[in-house]
Amino acid sequence: MSVKRNRVAETDTERVKADHRKYLFPCAPPLYEDPLVLVEGHGTMVVDSEGREYLDFFSGILTASIGHCQPDVVERVREQVGRLGHTSTLYITENQIRAAKRLSEIAPGRLSQSFFTNSGTEAVETAVMLACMYTGRSEVIALRQAYSGRSILATNLTGQAPWRPLGSTLPGIKHTMSPYRYRFPIEGLDDETFVDVLARDLEETIRTVTDGKPAAFFAETIQGAGGYIVPPPGYFQRMVEIIHDHGGLFICDEVQAGFGRTGGKWFGIEHWEVEPDVMVMAKGIANGFPVGATMTRPEIAEAWTGKTISTFGGNPVCMAACDATLEVMAREDVPARSRARGDQLRQGLEDLYDAHEWIGEVRGMGLMQALELVEDRASKEPSPGKARAVLEATREEGLLLGVGGLNGNVIRIGPSMLVSESEVEDGLGRLRRACRRVDSGS
Repeated sequence: MSVKRNRVAETDTERVKADHRKYLFPCAPPLYEDPLVLVEGHGTMVVDSEGREYLDFFSGILTASIGHCQPDVVERVREQVGRLGHTSTLYITENQIRAAKRLSEIAPGRLSQSFFTNSGTEAVETAVMLACMYTGRSEVIALRQAYSGRSILATNLTGQAPWRPLGSTLPGIKHTMSPYRYRFPIEGLDDETFVDVLARDLEETIRTVTDGKPAAFFAETIQGAGGYIVPPPGYFQRMVEIIHDHGGLFICDEVQAGFGRTGGKWFGIEHWEVEPDVMVMAKGIANGFPVGATMTRPEIAEAWTGKTISTFGGNPVCMAACDATLEVMAREDVPARSRARGDQLRQGLEDLYDAHEWIGEVRGMGLMQALELVEDRASKEPSPGKARAVLEATREEGLLLGVGGLNGNVIRIGPSMLVSESEVEDGLGRLRRACRRVDSGS
């Protein structure tokens, strides 16, 4: 598939790379050893500054949820930006109301009211503050291997040392075991026993390192930056029962897993038939525009009685993008599409597992799939070197993927949820060739 474009702007690639090094913080380095400069994208394809096309199967960390420059979204944004560009939360706009109504129609359980911000980090901040206000408590339990954003609060909720800057420690945040079966120290446990162990650890965490009165249990339905860690059946039912028994709320993080990506359901938590008390969303909600959302029930929302404002939250242009994105998602039935194309993708990845001993595990749901790479399956020794090699080899094959996991050894895959059957097959073909490159050392 070729990108349909009017032009690709002439770009001095080396100058752009040099200016990036000179003028931007080095703490957020580009993904590849030789940075990739992107200038255009449509659907599942993007174009770099040299005019080369790539099949994008990472979608800006699962953010271009219905493809780059989706025409309906582009048109709505173009129309809105020429009419009204900014208001703040001091005024009402119809775009914001339409987006909030659409969310209430697809959200699980009784979640019906939204607060819009600019990012997942801000949505997380809003959710935790709300839980503390509602319960009158201040301690929150999160998961190891979790990633929650880049603010001081969000980095403290994060359960991965590389994402926790020195000196940012906050009191009141504790971490319990992650449902990471592949690296769990006890092997051979069935689902029920595994969940029992995790439940006991949560209970012990509450009894030993909190005051016994947690405000909330905070968890991603599938741990994204942790390497697409999928919990076993029954996990969320038990964890939520425990936190409710102790008077706390369950905050569900759907920043990466939400909006049909897990296949068959609008939100990941619905696979476990659990109703969150508070839910946070971002990334794919507006197909790349900066929107975060925190949803809850009216009686919880009413607990926020202090003054607050979001200057850019609910921005009319971003809300136009959000409303248009949600409209396209509903029209195209992205949960069903993600299930069908996810099954196709998963089968191809399982075939790769059979062909390469350094693939330790295939996991994920729908169009959120991962390969954990190891030195060998017996030792399960993480192999970040293999992951980097695969990443570079797929780039050579014109395929863009992501990397994650605490050890940097997990290949993350998350294409547009409008990806076609032929594009999935194309992507798998490129990935197969890249894996052969890694085997041959070329």
